[in-house]
Amino acid sequence: MVERSDEAPLLFWAEGPAVSAPPPAAEPGSSGSSSSGGRRLVGGWSAAPWDGEGPAGAAGPPRAEAEEDQIVAVFVVTFDPRTGNMVEWCLPQDIDLEGVEFKSMASGSHKIQSDFIYFRKGLCFGLACFANMPVESELERGARMKSVGILSPSYTLLYRYMHFLENQVRHQLEMPGHYSHLEAFYDDKKGVLPDSKGTPGSQQPVHWLPSIHRYMYPEMKITHPAGCMSQFIKFFGEQILVLWKFALLRKRILIFSPPPVGVVCYRVYCCCCLANVSLPGLGGTVPESKPFFYVNVADIEMLETEVSYVACTTEKIFEQKRDLYDVYVDNQNVKTHHEHLQPLLKINNADKEKYRRLNDQRQMLMYSQEVGEDCSSCEEDLFILFFMEQNNRIFQTLMEVSASQDKTLTADHARGMGLDPQGDRSFLMDLLEVYGIDVMLVIDNPCCT
Repeated sequence: MVERSDEAPLLFWAEGPAVSAPPPAAEPGSSGSSSSGGRRLVGGWSAAPWDGEGPAGAAGPPRAEAEEDQIVAVFVVTFDPRTGNMVEWCLPQDIDLEGVEFKSMASGSHKIQSDFIYFRKGLCFGLACFANMPVESELERGARMKSVGILSPSYTLLYRYMHFLENQVRHQLEMPGHYSHLEAFYDDKKGVLPDSKGTPGSQQPVHWLPSIHRYMYPEMKITHPAGCMSQFIKFFGEQILVLWKFALLRKRILIFSPPPVGVVCYRVYCCCCLANVSLPGLGGTVPESKPFFYVNVADIEMLETEVSYVACTTEKIFEQKRDLYDVYVDNQNVKTHHEHLQPLLKINNADKEKYRRLNDQRQMLMYSQEVGEDCSSCEEDLFILFFMEQNNRIFQTLMEVSASQDKTLTADHARGMGLDPQGDRSFLMDLLEVYGIDVMLVIDNPCCT
């Protein structure tokens, strides 16, 4: 079987104001320049294994529009045996990093050697790399733990700096207090967040771009050779159809897992991919499905105000706080405490058929790659397209029925959408309510027949 790349796609999703890069300084000669579109690399960190152009060996044309580097903060978090997690150093020095010391070093991380964490901080997203190194020091209780991270208004470019952050956290463990590489990095990549009191409309809305072409969204590095979508399917099996329905209904989904949390952040991303719809003018009042990635107890107040999100945590106490979530995922166990959502937990025949078709398409793709017939498609494209087409078919049918004279949705319509008329009845009712689609459901309730 063909070896799969260790790269997996990251959906183009960003929230918050755009970043204005400071005026570019004149570049001295040709020193420090790179081959990536003339991007300047400062000698202090350019030697790190970082590739600004995406996965090595990727064939095909470059992305239509190169995104600007928009790093608004770089920081080092350390664990102090006396005071706990603390921000040891940061640039800019006056930026608000409250809570980042806990977001970038997940609860329970002392039990593992290394990890990476995606998280959200206000209007920004962060990526931090954590490492744990044994030391012969009574003051540090035999272990030195640090995280090095960055903040950006968009998470779509954070993957570029994974290797750099991994190297820098090792550097900080071995040579604490030496920040010259991080200073040079920030000086080269810094962006400036606009004033929140600026011009009206400066707060950019969330955008889910319909394109899934491999050159139109960035890539996320993961440690599994098969890619995060493949791992997601293997991990949850038919349960992905349950998650699909909850994601499409914009429910609050919380995924629990002990550390390491990096791979769980990809499950958050995969859950969001399930809800992609590319039809124009759909659900203008529907809340966005927001990937919050890693959250902890310091985020409780924020989560209390959210009506839709997907997040992960390493803190078991969240399971008891049922007012914060609609769906709780513990390992492969998907559950909900809401009685009206209980029917959605059952796998019906239509779900099994969709799962069979998904696996059939995956097998066909892998075969075509093995015999060399298809070198351009990837499993991540297939995964995203599969659910997008499914979602488009559902909403196209619902909008057509809504525009008809009698507005009647029948069992035949349900089958045409790939749904089980009986098993998916409650799902359809919730879908109509969430998206405000005016149709009359005439499928009998199985409890009343």
